[in-house]
Amino acid sequence: MPAHRRLTVPFPREIALSLNAGDPVLLSGTIYTARDAAHQRLCEALTKGQPSPVPLDGQLIYYVGPTPPKPGEPIGSAGPTTAVRMDSYMELLFQRGLLATMGKGQRSEACVELHKKYQRVYFLTIGGAGAVLGKKIKAARVLAYEDLGPEAIRELAVEDFPAVCCIDARGVDACVVGRAKYARPVA
Repeated sequence: MPAHRRLTVPFPREIALSLNAGDPVLLSGTIYTARDAAHQRLCEALTKGQPSPVPLDGQLIYYVGPTPPKPGEPIGSAGPTTAVRMDSYMELLFQRGLLATMGKGQRSEACVELHKKYQRVYFLTIGGAGAVLGKKIKAARVLAYEDLGPEAIRELAVEDFPAVCCIDARGVDACVVGRAKYARPVA
């Protein structure tokens, strides 16, 4: 397995273009959170010509609904949610400059094509390891849609947050490649 590549978020398109499906990364910097309800509200606002409550250009959205923090900690458990549920929102967000997303699970074929068309990347992170991932978050604050509770949009300061480039900017999907590599021939 290749060594983890350290990336500072947000990052320029050149960094996205340099990633290959399967590359392990450690993310540090500022990322934003959003799940289903926040995506719907955000895209409705953008469609009406309203500004985004968070910067999108060159940014990464992490699909997570964190648990409340313990006293003295910035956030609770912060495990990823299933990414395919956000696929219908991707084209609009990619058009507005969003460069990367992160969650768990495979994306739809149509979404993989959008990654190729807009030269965007999708990162997988570790499902079931929310407590460990929460320790990689150094600060958290709600920026928009506070009424959504755990699904509100948050700004997170992350340090060495582990992920793998699943879909690269050329549309190569590590899930598809991996399955094909280990598939047994049909007799």
